[in-house]
Amino acid sequence: MPQATGRHDSYSRSNVAGPDLRVAIPQGERQYHIDLAPGELADYILLPGDPDRTARIAPMLGDVEVERRHREFASVTGTYKGLRVSVVSTGIGTDNVEIAMAEILAITERPTLIRIGSCGVLRDDIALGDLVITSGAVRLEATTSYFVHDGYPAVADYSTVAALVEAAHRLGHPAHVGMTATAPGFYGAQGRPIPQLPIRYPDLAAEMAAQRVLNFEMEASALLVLATLAGCRAGVVCTAFAQRNSGEFAVGEQKERGERACIETGLEALRILSGMEGRVRSEGAVHWRPSMWGPEMAT
Repeated sequence: MPQATGRHDSYSRSNVAGPDLRVAIPQGERQYHIDLAPGELADYILLPGDPDRTARIAPMLGDVEVERRHREFASVTGTYKGLRVSVVSTGIGTDNVEIAMAEILAITERPTLIRIGSCGVLRDDIALGDLVITSGAVRLEATTSYFVHDGYPAVADYSTVAALVEAAHRLGHPAHVGMTATAPGFYGAQGRPIPQLPIRYPDLAAEMAAQRVLNFEMEASALLVLATLAGCRAGVVCTAFAQRNSGEFAVGEQKERGERACIETGLEALRILSGMEGRVRSEGAVHWRPSMWGPEMAT
């Protein structure tokens, strides 16, 4: 058989002999953007957007072992009620989520991920400061189209949704469950008028509300799609910082309370998920089911 020659053969052999050159980032265990190495992340991870939120979560953790910040990616690893957890901020947008997810997956094995963020709500009965737990997301962004077909759904892990609902209930935080729209921007991309610029979809908020979408935010669909592809559990809980119908924004103490409610719910949901996973293992089951709730899991 003739031997293959040329650039393609050289490229193929280089891949067999070493790392894939298409990645085009420096090699090494420490990840390029999040600046974390294997072992520095827990299996249970919160993903805020705002890097300053990581600093506000850190005092709520015990036994802090890692604190690091590189660009918008601020991280901390410690314990919450005995469970080892990590927090990694993603910055704004699905493109940043793609970076964070790719690098988290490179140094962990099937982590559990919960986004804790803020959102604008589309229903009058959702008050500022209330929580919105995402069951699925409308993919208005383009990042996930580089991974899946356009009709591919962005769906939250059902057990993570259950854990978030339970956590909010235990903590006494009002919560709503339903569909989220993930937009690729904050202004025109969410139908907000811009005096200096034309926008294509000025009625987008009304259209989403008519389709029973509860809220707009900017990261959920990327997390849910990429986590599904990686075989990971993922969920999303956001605080209502904006009421799109009235134009109101949460400010001051109301905003701080709402943010803390979201953080507390995310942390407690990770602890609940750990208990759910333990019950699945003890029963030799494949999936968690509601009948697995026991008295020891009710506190």
